[in-house]
Amino acid sequence: MSAEASVRSAILAREDADRSHRMRLLLAWLASLALVLVIAGYGLNYYTLSSENRPFSPKHDLLKPSGPIGIKLGMLGVLLFFLIYLYPLRKKWGWLGRQGNSRHWLDFHVVLGTTAPIIIAFHASFKFGNIAGMAFWSMLCVTISGFVGRYLYAQVPRNLNAAELSMKEMRDTEESLRQELATQKLAFGSRMEALYDLPTPEDVEHMPMLVALLYMILIDLRRPFQISLLRLQAAGFGAWLVSLFGMRRTSDLKLERGINIARRQSALSKRILFLQRTQQVFNLWHVVHRPFSYAFAILAILHISLVLYMGYRI
Repeated sequence: MSAEASVRSAILAREDADRSHRMRLLLAWLASLALVLVIAGYGLNYYTLSSENRPFSPKHDLLKPSGPIGIKLGMLGVLLFFLIYLYPLRKKWGWLGRQGNSRHWLDFHVVLGTTAPIIIAFHASFKFGNIAGMAFWSMLCVTISGFVGRYLYAQVPRNLNAAELSMKEMRDTEESLRQELATQKLAFGSRMEALYDLPTPEDVEHMPMLVALLYMILIDLRRPFQISLLRLQAAGFGAWLVSLFGMRRTSDLKLERGINIARRQSALSKRILFLQRTQQVFNLWHVVHRPFSYAFAILAILHISLVLYMGYRI
């Protein structure tokens, strides 16, 4: 088998693995959503009662934190959260680190980190006081910071081996996209340029770290609206409506090719521009994320130990 055929085979295998991962990830999100909706649907008329009226609800004995359902929700929430620690542990345990792809693990890490605090909130029947409350708010901080970490992780361009691209490789790719984009600009002019309107390197260098993070997020958030406007201007109002207000592809293949090139070039240029800042924010992110995750683990263990030892009935 030639080297080119081997590379092509490796690429196809990786694409199949990514496709399977996306399906599993979608199923995980749907399962989590279904679980939350079932619990919320069953307990809605209980959780919306005031603390004074809840004891008179026929569901109180089941859904209170010490009730049969309440306890099981607490156990499930803690189990989900401690499963989250498999992701950092795989970096320390060689056999675990060889299982699967790091990015795939991170995606399920996010699913678990999102679902766990919601389940814990149902367990606590949305009463957050004492040690249990401190544990919950710590867990919520972990979840929010986890979303930020997942975003930052995606900002580091990676090659087919999931290793970081060198700056030269990144700039070569960017230059190739710029040359291809030049032909598209002849057809769509300045409207296409709006998709990769970025600050100067000097502006980025002088930005505080948190401002740089917010600027990166703003660039990504505004891009779909810029693409929608481009589709409206280039394809017309009818095609824009059919494409769900420009959020989906139109039938104009030339336009969509130009948009795809501009979007890829914009994303890569942004990552190159903010690469140093991304690393700095990553360092700051670890300072926030890890202590909160450790704090939750300690508080959760303390809460469970006190409940078991003192036999609380809430």
